[in-house]
Amino acid sequence: MTTTSTVGNSDLSAILSQLNVSSSGGSGAASGASGASGSSGSSGTNLAGLISAAGIGSGLDVDSIVTALVNARKAGEQNQIDSKTTQANAQLTGINALKLALSNLNGAITKLSQSTTYSTYSATLSNTSVGTTSTLTSAQPGSYNVVVSQLATAQKRTSNTYGTKDAVGEGTLTIGVGGKNINVAVSATASLADIAAAINGATGNPGVQATVVNGANGSQLLLSSTKTGAANAFTISANATSSDGLTALANQLATPAADGSGVAQDAKLTVDNIPATSASNSVSGVLDGVTLNLTATGTTQLTVAQDTSGISQDVSDFVDAYNDYQTTVDTLESYDPNTKTSGVLLGDSMLNSVKRQVASLINGAVPGNAFGTLANLGITRDSSGQMTFDSGKLSTALASNPTGVRDLFSGTNGIGTKLAATTNTLISSSGIIATRATALTASLTRLDTQQTALDSRMSTYESMLRTQYTQLDTLMSTLNTTSSYLTKALAGLEATYTKNN
Repeated sequence: MTTTSTVGNSDLSAILSQLNVSSSGGSGAASGASGASGSSGSSGTNLAGLISAAGIGSGLDVDSIVTALVNARKAGEQNQIDSKTTQANAQLTGINALKLALSNLNGAITKLSQSTTYSTYSATLSNTSVGTTSTLTSAQPGSYNVVVSQLATAQKRTSNTYGTKDAVGEGTLTIGVGGKNINVAVSATASLADIAAAINGATGNPGVQATVVNGANGSQLLLSSTKTGAANAFTISANATSSDGLTALANQLATPAADGSGVAQDAKLTVDNIPATSASNSVSGVLDGVTLNLTATGTTQLTVAQDTSGISQDVSDFVDAYNDYQTTVDTLESYDPNTKTSGVLLGDSMLNSVKRQVASLINGAVPGNAFGTLANLGITRDSSGQMTFDSGKLSTALASNPTGVRDLFSGTNGIGTKLAATTNTLISSSGIIATRATALTASLTRLDTQQTALDSRMSTYESMLRTQYTQLDTLMSTLNTTSSYLTKALAGLEATYTKNN
């Protein structure tokens, strides 16, 4: 059997170097292997050492040898791919952190750039027993004397007393509210409860509700308007063909109470001696942007004032968002001289552009504005770039000139207006941050392609080496067998020679 090996001296030397196999010892085996293979010099010594370490050709560690050679060839290019991939991923993470910080800053400054933020008012009543108040953005500051002389009420009528199951009479009831009528058919056996259910369930009910009250003397039907105000009063009658009993019930419900209760009426009030009425006790429209929720008659002082607590909180949120943004920037462009490590975007042109655009607006002034800069509202930056906020100074500014504060942020040339627009552009899908992120993602895709190609080449290289070293292992086994045969044959010849002599 003849086996051909393509392994050279340099390959065997590399194997020994990777496996740290010593070639010392076993020189006799090396000589035998050299003679059998026709090799000489250092190659014979290396082969002998390898065979000795591997178990005289019977246990050559092909897997370890091939892995060591593949790793050695792959290492340089693999390190380059790994380094570039790590750097690209780190930069992409940094860019995403920057985008998040800018998004939060954009959200905070957008609130301050909206004029409605400064149109928040509170309204209070000196006599809280009269009612409560609520406001809209259209309210105007001021103080008003309010006198409530009458509350709005709904119409209510009560029938005479009937037995719980008594039949009232047969016919048709006609009930109307504000020009809308319904006809309710009543059977000869219908009780008050049946009539109430028919009224409440009637299609197109114009705004009445029927309730049966079971008192100590019997049952009574209570008919009420569902809304307060004179315009929501109801009428009720029985048609001409109705029985006397049903006609009597209709007349009872159509007649006002003797004490004058249960009459539908509007609320009546004056605001600084100006009379006003309302069908509802929730009075809106009398004072622009203010709703009075009346609960009793009486006199009270109504005070409407701008509510600055929300503005102060919005400014505080803006300062916090800006400081988070500044901290993110500081981290991305940091450098530690002791460890010689730098932030992932140190010296990056995209980051520098973002910094310049934001800083120019933060440090800028609004021409023609009474305050001009953020510093005059108590918003300043310290030596580290972090913002500080003097809420007292802002409160003073709001009290003295709320319009000036509003325009500094939300005017056409306001700092808030411009910063909101700038940050919105920076974080948009077509902005410089998105463009940079797209480029890094494309770079990672190319690196993945390079990794796939490298893995493919190394797989081919590994297959070639495995074939070669498997052949070498087979050759070693053959040489070992031949060596053993020759040794035994020579020993036999020597024994024969000695015996004969």
